[in-house]
Amino acid sequence: MNTAFFPLTPILHPWVNHLTKEPKELFERIEQYGSPVNIHHFKPLNENIHAYQTVLNKYNVIHKIFFARKANKCLQLAQAVADAGQGVDTASFRELQQCLDAGIASEQLVLTAAVKNRQLFELALKHNVTVVLDNEDELELAQDVAAMFGKTLLINIRVGGFHVNGQRLPTRFGFAIDSVAERIEGLAEIYPHLKYNGLHFHLNGYSIDERIAAIEQSVQVIDALYDLGIHTRSLDIGGGILMNYLKSHQEWLSFHTALREAVLGNRPELTYQNDALGMVKIEDKLYGEPTVYPYFNDIHKEKLLEHILTAHSNIYGLPIHRLFTDRRLELRMEPGRSLLDQVGCTLAKVAFRKKDSEGRLLVGLEMNRTQLRSSSADFLLDPLHLPKQQVDDSDEPCYAYLVGSYCLEQELILKRQIKLQKYPEIGDLILFPNTAGYMMHFYESEAHLFELAKNVFI
Repeated sequence: MNTAFFPLTPILHPWVNHLTKEPKELFERIEQYGSPVNIHHFKPLNENIHAYQTVLNKYNVIHKIFFARKANKCLQLAQAVADAGQGVDTASFRELQQCLDAGIASEQLVLTAAVKNRQLFELALKHNVTVVLDNEDELELAQDVAAMFGKTLLINIRVGGFHVNGQRLPTRFGFAIDSVAERIEGLAEIYPHLKYNGLHFHLNGYSIDERIAAIEQSVQVIDALYDLGIHTRSLDIGGGILMNYLKSHQEWLSFHTALREAVLGNRPELTYQNDALGMVKIEDKLYGEPTVYPYFNDIHKEKLLEHILTAHSNIYGLPIHRLFTDRRLELRMEPGRSLLDQVGCTLAKVAFRKKDSEGRLLVGLEMNRTQLRSSSADFLLDPLHLPKQQVDDSDEPCYAYLVGSYCLEQELILKRQIKLQKYPEIGDLILFPNTAGYMMHFYESEAHLFELAKNVFI
C-alpha cells in the first residue's frame, strides 16, 4: 500500500518523558487496571493555574478561575483546583452533587448546565450555589423553586449576540446583549426571589477579537445597569482559551498542505481511505477547512489572556484590564482544556496486527474510539510506541493505522497514519499524550458493555 507520513511531534511534560524512558511502571499499570488506562499528574494543573493567576495579578484584576469540569470527569481534579483557591464550573446534577459531597465550598462553585430542571435548581438553592441563567423559562422555574422554599437564588445572566466587525455573532445561548439591561432592570419586581450578581458569556471558537468585543459590550451593559442603581459583581468570559499541543509550527503547516494534496490524489494518503477530516471534495476541488482543533498555537493559555487584557478598547479608549479594575469588577473565566494541559495521558495495549483488504497495516488496541475523542475530526498528535522488547539496530520503523474494539468499519482510534518504532508485538503499549482535556471522557461510551477506562493519579 502506497502511504505517506508527516510527523506531528507533541510537547511532553517532564513527568511523561520520565515514564516513557522507564516504561516498566506503565506495563505494570496496564496489567493492574486493564487497557486503556488514563494516567494523571497534578503538577501541570497547578502550573497552569499559577500561570493564569500571574497574568491576572500583574494587572491587579480581581479574579476567580473556574475549572470547567465537563472537560474531565475525575473529581480529584476539581478538588485540586478548589484546594488551590479557585472554583469549579459544573454542568449537571451529578457534577454539582459530587463537588458538594467532596466539601467544595458553595462560593467556589457555579452551575452552567445547558438544561436545568427543578431538581437541579433545588440542589443549587439548598447550597447557595450561583446559577447562570440562559432564558426566560429558566428565570421562571428558578423563581418558582426559590419562592417555594422561601429563599433567594444567586444568579448570573448569560448574554450573547455580540456585534463584531458589523456582524452579529450567531448563538443559541443567552439573552440578547442589545436588550438585556432592560430585562435585568425588571428582575427584582418580576422575580423577587432571584438575586442578580453578574454577567456571563461563552463564545464559540477561539477569536481574541471576538472576546474583546464581548467584554466591551458586556461592560456597556454593566455601566447602564449601574446608572439604574444595579450593581454587577462579576463578568464571566467563559472558556475557549487556546492551548498548544505541538512542538513545530512547520510540521503543522506541512501536514495540512500534504493532507490537501493527498485528498486531491496528488500524493499518497495520509489518513484512512483519504479521509478529508471535514473538508469537502467536489469535482477535484476542495472546499472548507479541516474540522479539527488548532493543535499548534503561538499565542495560547496565559499569553492569550494577556493579549486580551492588554488590548485597546476602542469604545472606552483604555486597555481591557482597566475595564475591570476601574469598576472593581471580578473577572471570572472557565477554562477546561487549557487548565488540563499536560495533566494526563492515555495508555493502551496492542491486541493484534493485520492488513485490511487494500493492504493497509492495522494495529488493534484494547480500547475504543470514544475513549480518545472530542469534537475535533481527529487527534493530531503523534502517539508514542513503547515496545515490550528493546528496539535494536536491525529494527525498522513501520507505518500503521490504529483501530479499536467496536464492531464498525469506521472504528479508528486515529484517522491519521502513524509511525511505530518497529513492527509491533502483541502486548506493546501505545501512549497518547496530553489527553486529559476533553479527549478521555467527553464522548466515552460503554457499547458492547465494555468497561470504562480506569483513571489513576501519580
